[in-house]
Amino acid sequence: SAQEYFDVLAGLSDPEIVRTWLGRDQPDVDEVIEERIRRYRAAVADGSSVPAELREAVRHAAERVPLAIVSGAAGTEIEPVVNAAGLAGCFQAIVCAEDVENGKPAPDGYLRARELVGANIDTRDFLVFEDTEAGVASAKSADMRCFAVLGTLAPARLSRADEIVERIDVPLVQRLFEEA
Repeated sequence: SAQEYFDVLAGLSDPEIVRTWLGRDQPDVDEVIEERIRRYRAAVADGSSVPAELREAVRHAAERVPLAIVSGAAGTEIEPVVNAAGLAGCFQAIVCAEDVENGKPAPDGYLRARELVGANIDTRDFLVFEDTEAGVASAKSADMRCFAVLGTLAPARLSRADEIVERIDVPLVQRLFEEA
């Protein structure tokens, strides 16, 4: 069910989701992942999974600071969505599941993003937006500030974040730049 997914699997990489749900010795991990990616790409090909207010916030932030995406999804899932939403030029880096050895909750993805966008920038100067426990744990393990975005999990499950917000929009981004 959707609740089981959010309770157990949300935030993990695709291979880890398959192994957790179907068993570590599942012989068809690659085939299951390929089918999941195919279905996902078909469902989000038009970019509508990225709300207009989020697109505006990303563009606003990208004019001011380097941005990166860190995801447990495969690059073949991320890039079409970013392109369809018209945001491809906004990101200096995209770190996906195949780019790191250890997915979330390990910090590897965020540390790799730091290498790509500014290895000389202190980790505490990075701000991460996450919507899962594994993502929040990953960002905090990388010693980065983390804002949890509601929608996937209940606030109590995101309590390790520095702040919990309802959504990412331009007013939030403006507030963050004023506080910096």
